[in-house]
Amino acid sequence: MERQALHCVFQPIADLRSGSIFGHEALIRGPVDSPWHRPDVLLALAAQEDLLFEFELFCVHTALAQWGALGEPGRLFVNISADALVQAVNLHDSKAIVDTAWRCGVSPRMLVLELTEHERVSDMSQLHLAVQHLHAAGVSLALDDFGDGRSSLRLWSELKPAYVKIDKYFTRELSERTESLQVVHALKGIAEVFGSVLIAEGIETRDDLRVLRDLGMAYGQGYLLGRPAATVLAHIEAEAQSVMNDRRVAVLPQLQTTARPGVLRHLPVIQAPAAPLACTNNELAELFKLRPELHAIAVVDGERPVALINRQQFMNHYATLYFREVHGRKPCLAYANHSPRVVELDYDVDELVGILTSQDQRYLSDGFIVTDNGRYVGLGTGDQLVRSVTEARIEAARHANPLTFLPGNIPISMHIDRLLDSGTEFVACYADLNHFKPFNDQYGYWRGDEMIRLVARLCVGHCDARRDFVGHVGGDDFMILFQSNNWQQRCEDIIEEFAQEALNLFDDSARQAGGIEAEDRHGVKRFFPCTTLSIGAVRVLRGQYHSAEQVANEAALAKHDAKQSQSGLFVRELTRAQQARQPGH
Repeated sequence: MERQALHCVFQPIADLRSGSIFGHEALIRGPVDSPWHRPDVLLALAAQEDLLFEFELFCVHTALAQWGALGEPGRLFVNISADALVQAVNLHDSKAIVDTAWRCGVSPRMLVLELTEHERVSDMSQLHLAVQHLHAAGVSLALDDFGDGRSSLRLWSELKPAYVKIDKYFTRELSERTESLQVVHALKGIAEVFGSVLIAEGIETRDDLRVLRDLGMAYGQGYLLGRPAATVLAHIEAEAQSVMNDRRVAVLPQLQTTARPGVLRHLPVIQAPAAPLACTNNELAELFKLRPELHAIAVVDGERPVALINRQQFMNHYATLYFREVHGRKPCLAYANHSPRVVELDYDVDELVGILTSQDQRYLSDGFIVTDNGRYVGLGTGDQLVRSVTEARIEAARHANPLTFLPGNIPISMHIDRLLDSGTEFVACYADLNHFKPFNDQYGYWRGDEMIRLVARLCVGHCDARRDFVGHVGGDDFMILFQSNNWQQRCEDIIEEFAQEALNLFDDSARQAGGIEAEDRHGVKRFFPCTTLSIGAVRVLRGQYHSAEQVANEAALAKHDAKQSQSGLFVRELTRAQQARQPGH
């Protein structure tokens, strides 16, 4: 510090909407080719010498002076810990920081103080006061590395910073991690509530940049956009600029929605009284008489359920001759199921399916005991169980097809809407099997499922996962949304490869004959050629359609024409008159 041996490098922060440079972050460095070059080493040595506060202020001054000397436009982001900021304002007041910026040739309105170490705020009220003074002087505030496991949502709420940087853990490989995608979505919602703007850190790949751009992220920072350097970049790197210029939409990773934790919390639980361990048969019979609607009663040890007694079975015993006289005052546990099915409120669908598929079918007649954190809360019936599993499976099927695990109707429609909103041109393809029903009838559902999975595998294998979206509408119907320029060649390859591989699912005699004898839809036996694949394609130009339904309908019409085509591929081109008749034109 005495020898002025420290300097700053500047890393650009890009506007992900326009591709321009929004600002730069100043990063302190020690002497080049020395052990003290890295900032973490410098900070550790400063703490070791008990000079951390002085070192931080020195870094701030170095950044301001170097930036002012460069005379560059745009915002300057400067790191400072929350406690150092409070201490600086208490010692010199906020005016000293503003005056220093002016003396260095930096407008306070172009200065953004980026709070680091904000998880260790020792005096929140003092920090809040310091930030208020800086805001009044025109200095903005940013939270650094939000989401790194130490950041505080309460701090974000109280300080309401102008900018919040999302930690690179959530932006790295964003194009492949559904959980991170949902976190970024959630942070966007929080940012809207608190009036902050998000900056995505750690952007290093083209795919992640494309996803962040399509998510509507305002700003980004990372090696792909520009590395830290002593000279200030006027433009983002060429590779990043090519992504910004390419308006093709990113294919977002799909969520697996087959598991729905907490599914029982949405079901009516029967608020049934429980019998204590010492309950007698006479007392239990009185409970059943008082509550004739109950199908069963749970036996509990304190709040913990230990058994379940079926009403019909118990009352059949209770009604026999001399039962009351001989067994009336004995414990009711003798007639209980000591291994009842106990279901937590937070069970998911797959765990409920285990009850339905159990060999012990008493669970359907006895129902099940419902607990919350192990404590008895009520009863559930077999009817409720079947209904909840069925509804959950239907909901899951709307999002992902259980046979191929490809996105279902809702994700398909959502992706079409994203493509239409972006204004990019794409090709919607509807794929369907020819003569699939005779094949399925002849060989059974197992081989039929194998053929459908073959279509799914070929479609996914011949598509670019970063550009093209493959969805399973249902049955043998698939939708492919191409942004790849060579989409037609990909379709032809899918059709050709399917024609070869599908033959392996036929018997030798069928392969030699070129087909099978089977009944048609009218019950008439006739010859059907071996199953092939048809794809109908529709080019979607900017402004041509206004809804996913319009695109899907046109693709379905193209599929119908493709089934009549010799090649198996038909490209539907709309005339100007047909375009004019489209709703919205």
